[in-house]
Amino acid sequence: MTWSRALKEAARSGLTIERTKLTPLIAIRGSAGVAVVIGLCLWLGDPALAVSSAFGAFSSGIVTFQRSMRPRPVLALAVAGALAVSTFLGYLAAAHVVAFVLLLAGWTFLAGMAWAIGPVSGLAGTQTVAIMLVTVTLPTSVLGAAEHAALIFFGGLVQATLIVVFPVRPWGVQRDALADALAAEADYARRLRHDPVAPFDPAPLMDARLASAVTPRQARRRPVQLHGPRGLAERVRPVLAALADPVVGAPTDGPERDRVRDLLGAAATVLDAVAHAVRHAKPVRLPPEAMATLEVPATGPMLHGAARRSAYRLISLLADAVELTDEPVEATRPTTEAERGHLLRPSVPRLVPGALRALHREARWTSHIFRHALRVAAVAAAGYLLGTALPFGHGYWAPLASVMVMRPDFAQTYSRGVARFCGTLVGVGIAGALMALTHPGIYVSAGLAVVCVALMYLLMRTGFSVTSACVAAYVVFLLGIAGAGWEQTVQERVVLTLLGGLLAMLSYALFPAWETPRLRDGLAAWLAANGDYALAVFDLYATPAERRPRQVRDALLDSRAARAAWEESEARAEKEPVRHRGLSPASAKAAGAALATMGRVTMILEVHLPERDAASSPGATAFAFELRASLEEATQAVRDRGELNWTELRAVWERWDAEDENRGVALRVADLLLDALDDLAEALSREPGTDRGETRGAEENSSR
Repeated sequence: MTWSRALKEAARSGLTIERTKLTPLIAIRGSAGVAVVIGLCLWLGDPALAVSSAFGAFSSGIVTFQRSMRPRPVLALAVAGALAVSTFLGYLAAAHVVAFVLLLAGWTFLAGMAWAIGPVSGLAGTQTVAIMLVTVTLPTSVLGAAEHAALIFFGGLVQATLIVVFPVRPWGVQRDALADALAAEADYARRLRHDPVAPFDPAPLMDARLASAVTPRQARRRPVQLHGPRGLAERVRPVLAALADPVVGAPTDGPERDRVRDLLGAAATVLDAVAHAVRHAKPVRLPPEAMATLEVPATGPMLHGAARRSAYRLISLLADAVELTDEPVEATRPTTEAERGHLLRPSVPRLVPGALRALHREARWTSHIFRHALRVAAVAAAGYLLGTALPFGHGYWAPLASVMVMRPDFAQTYSRGVARFCGTLVGVGIAGALMALTHPGIYVSAGLAVVCVALMYLLMRTGFSVTSACVAAYVVFLLGIAGAGWEQTVQERVVLTLLGGLLAMLSYALFPAWETPRLRDGLAAWLAANGDYALAVFDLYATPAERRPRQVRDALLDSRAARAAWEESEARAEKEPVRHRGLSPASAKAAGAALATMGRVTMILEVHLPERDAASSPGATAFAFELRASLEEATQAVRDRGELNWTELRAVWERWDAEDENRGVALRVADLLLDALDDLAEALSREPGTDRGETRGAEENSSR
């Protein structure tokens, strides 16, 4: 992608306004927390204190709106504590420019590294830098600094208290995540009716798993509808794929395929009904047509073999899903031994070792998180010095704009930069005109500021340009509370915001962290994870007496995580204005499709695992042995631009095919697996740097 096209796409993305579901009650609750803090400070008679302390409740409220499965009060308190610490340290160093710049650079670097822990942690770190830049503009003593820090923490405490006292749709995040997973299963079933090998995005299932992790106390209070349907959704997906697959399931045409289509349509209807019941806490309502389809017919088209087993399994799972969901919603009862197997959410102290490991893993020069941290630290320090040197005043607005728009990848940084500037123009223009026409007093300005906060919370998910406009207007009204010369600050804000955005964009152009060269590493990691999953399943055919279902489950989760990492990396690489030095877009898509097929066929085989007392399969044993050796070489070849060779694995399968007269499910799935691996080799052979590509080029040149 060229630079001009990349910039055009980034600008279009930044200015796009999404249509999304609004949450007015949550927005009112968040803005009420800001209003309480501002009102309290005005009641105490200190407008300047009201301006600085309002940022605590404001920033805590922003973080609690992010997509996180952890309790919102915990997020509000954690962010408020970090904001208080950054404010106190900033006040102590504000009197000395050199000391403050060093503190700002070091703190910003740590905030940039926080993206290694997760997006919510990264956003929280960004907010702490913003609060350090904004609140330290008021001169104060050490005691005053402690007072400001305490008030900022009080703002977060107010937000946490309001969340506890006025809960809006308790367990709503968990309900939505589970309902989205079930609805995704329903959509998958409908697509399988027309495309037996339709792809499936496992992201909803991954989100549902994250949402189902609870503390022991939460497990005792969790609604009954959230206890079992997630596990059923996990088990339904492979059964749907196995039933629809034309190699393992029913033939492509004929009465059996018609029966499969009817079953898939009925399954989609049932899953949609269960999803609606979970989302809205209502009983399940099923149309009689779907129930009639799911009954085993006495006459008519009947399924045979593996398709018949998949159909019985599907009917049983759907019945269990309806039964588990169609219960009193808020009924509570003692936890039984069978229910104690819920996913435990680690407490905050137990998260610290994992966070430290994530930081250590990204502390290397080639990491895009590490390079982002260096980049944002340098830009913050340079922006602060440049803004201070310019004769505008409020020089902190330049580094503030830079820090707020910078993200670890190119597309988000540039799109947010454009959105920030355009939103600031609109917000400052509207708020400035309103201030010029009405000349509101302190309390009216405070009320208008709270209205802007409410609009920002309400419209937060519609786009960054909209929220930037609300924040810009909010700052203008806050300056009106403090009695500052907002007429002069309007022009300063626009100029310094443009300067900060340009610094952020220039820094990424001069010191990039492109995702494209790392695509092969991500693809190799996905291939290795898929290989471990396939080996775990084939090992159960090789030694059925040593069933290890937990090993298969862990391998499946690792495969999903590797796929999610690859898709995120590929999406970032598509928007980068660089010539491909890793994989071309066409090769990346083809290789990703091949590995997705590899995971799908392995999942189909998992549906038909042998019983513990079944005889071992010599063919599966030999195939698994050769697959393990071939995958080790292939994974390294993907990283080194080498050639993928599955000749030995294909020879093992052919011997298995010659010895197996029944052509069982494992043999047929192994054939599909080999086809997927061949597709992967073909996709990578298109790259000019691979051995096969070089060989083909030499052959063409010699023939000429």
